[in-house]
Amino acid sequence: MTAKKNSRRRFGSVRQLPSGRWQVRYRDPLTGELRPDEKTYATKTDAEVRLSQLEADITRDKWVDPDAGKVNFGEYATKWLKERKLEETTRERYETALRLHIMPALGPRFLVDITPARVRTWRTHLLESGVGEPTVVKAYQMLRAMLNTAVDDDELIRRNPCRIKGADAYDVPERPVLSVAEVFAAADAIAPRWRALVLVTAFTTLRFGELAALRRRDVDLSARLLRVRRNQAELYSGKLYDKAPKSRAGFRPVAFPDSIVDALQHHMEHFAGAESDGHMFIGPRGGRLRRSNFRDDWTAAKEGAGIPMEVHFHDLRHTGNTMASQSGASTRELMIRMGHSTARAALIYQHMTSDRDRAVADRMDEMVQRELSKEVPPERSGTDVARGDQQD
Repeated sequence: MTAKKNSRRRFGSVRQLPSGRWQVRYRDPLTGELRPDEKTYATKTDAEVRLSQLEADITRDKWVDPDAGKVNFGEYATKWLKERKLEETTRERYETALRLHIMPALGPRFLVDITPARVRTWRTHLLESGVGEPTVVKAYQMLRAMLNTAVDDDELIRRNPCRIKGADAYDVPERPVLSVAEVFAAADAIAPRWRALVLVTAFTTLRFGELAALRRRDVDLSARLLRVRRNQAELYSGKLYDKAPKSRAGFRPVAFPDSIVDALQHHMEHFAGAESDGHMFIGPRGGRLRRSNFRDDWTAAKEGAGIPMEVHFHDLRHTGNTMASQSGASTRELMIRMGHSTARAALIYQHMTSDRDRAVADRMDEMVQRELSKEVPPERSGTDVARGDQQD
C-alpha cells in the first residue's frame, strides 16, 4: 500500500501514510529541498494546521532547523565554558559543577534531546543522591544559561527546557547573630594574633578575602577607616592571588568604632607586616592568611568562649551587618558598608531587624498615650461630650 496524496499547496503538502496518520512536507528554507516534518499527525486538519504554522514561522524568520539541535551537549557545554570570560575562581567552580553534576547525565545527549522532563529527572536525581540544594541550584543555573545561549544566540533549539519554577533559588537558613559580649569573648579566647581579626570582621563586616588582602597602608587609625582595594582568592589547588572586588561597589572605605582602635594599634605593632605594603593579617609562620591556617584557632576560640559550634566565622560579618542595621543605617548606607551594588542584601538585614520596627511602634504608642492623656476642655463636661456624640 502506498501513501495517499491528499493535499497540495504552494508552500507544502500533507499526505496520508499507510499507517493512516498524516505527514507534513515543506520546502527547507536553507536548502530548498522538500523535507518531512518531525512528527506525523492523527488527522488531516492537525497536519494542515501544522503546515500553516511552519509557513508562518518561515515567513517571520522564526523557523529553527530541527537538525540544528543534533549537537552533542557535552561538546557544546565545554565550548560554551571555554568562550566565557571568567575569573579563575569562577571558572574553577563552573568546571567542577559541569564535570561532577551535569556531564554524567546530560553530556552524551544531543541538545535537542534535553527535554523539560529530562531536566526534571536530572535535578531530582541530584537531590535524591545527596547533593546539597545550593550546589544543585548553581548547576541548574549554569545549565539554563548554556541552553539560553543555544536558543537565543546559536538558534540550535527552539525553547529552553529548563522551566522548573523555583529551581534557580533556595531558601538560605537564618544564620546566628552574636551579641557584643560574645564577639569580645571570642576575641579574648582566640590566639592573640587573631584577636584584631575577629573584632575587625564583626565591626567592619569585611569579607574574609578582603581581610586577607588588607595592607598596613589601608588602615587609618586616626580617621578610623579601612580602605578596601582588593580581595584575596584561593583556588582548589591552594594557589592564592589578589583580584579586584567583584564590582565598583567593592572599592570602599569602611569606618570602625573607636572601641577597637587599641586592638588594631596593638596588632599593627606586634603581628602585621612591617612594610607599608605588608599584609595586615598574616599566618603564624609569616605567610598569607588562609582559612586553613585559621580554622582550628577559630574552633578553639568558640569552645573557650562558650559559643555554639555551628557559628561560622562568616557569621561575624552577619553579626556586624545586623548591628549596623539596628544602629539606624539606611539601605544605601548598608549597601556601601557591605560592598554591594544592589539593595537586595541590605534589605534582608533591614527586614530581619525587629528592634527598629519596635522603636517605631513605641513612638507611635507615645503619641497615642499623649493624645489619650489630654484633658477634656473645661467648657464641655463629660455629659456634654456624651450627649454631643449621640447627636452626631
